[in-house]
Amino acid sequence: MLIAGFPAGPWGTNCYVAATGPGAECVVIDPGKDAADGVAEVVREHRLKPVAVLVTHGHVDHMWCVAPVAGTYDATAWIHPEDRHLLSDPMAGMSRETTQMLLGGRYEWAEPDDVRELADSQALELAGLRFVVDHTPGHTQGSVTFRSPYEQQDVSEVMFSGDLLFAGSIGRTDLPGGDHPTILRSLRDKVLTLRDDVVVLPGHGEQTSIGRERATNPFLLDLQDTGPAGPADPTAPVTRGL
Repeated sequence: MLIAGFPAGPWGTNCYVAATGPGAECVVIDPGKDAADGVAEVVREHRLKPVAVLVTHGHVDHMWCVAPVAGTYDATAWIHPEDRHLLSDPMAGMSRETTQMLLGGRYEWAEPDDVRELADSQALELAGLRFVVDHTPGHTQGSVTFRSPYEQQDVSEVMFSGDLLFAGSIGRTDLPGGDHPTILRSLRDKVLTLRDDVVVLPGHGEQTSIGRERATNPFLLDLQDTGPAGPADPTAPVTRGL
């Protein structure tokens, strides 16, 4: 399995391109602001053909270039129905800081020509790869993760976690559609149940693993100690995302 990832845009959002290998069809995950050129570079380097764009959630730092990338390669965009409205109205999910950053700019937003909706536990067969969708609300109502079998180098799966889980932290819940108890339930039900050897490819920052986060992430440690209703450690690292 070929996975190429790079940070893009002012928020340093990780965009990923996944394929069975060079010269094959591929899937693009979370093309945010300024990601289109990076996608084109990966596609040229590995002789790939994008056939799908997967969106972990509808925040603008993860979907800014969904329509341009999908349109360029005639690819299908996939997003959870709870976040679909953000494709054409991303301001509805923005923080005050992000809105102020974009004020004065002339931006037009529209859905790609071909949009399909994701469902919890759905299995997608795309570009010769299999992705299992886990609905993980809390950061947004329609947040999802994508897990794909890897089975190389003692890794059973890779998980594209969006802004659910980071190395040492979790996604913020103070934006429209966010809810802290809900993200804790998602972490308990969809993350702590996974094998330790699952590699986590997050929306921001460095890659990690379920085992590492289970053992060191203060939010997950708190969940394991007190259950889903327990408070998060106030000294924990600042959560990230738009």
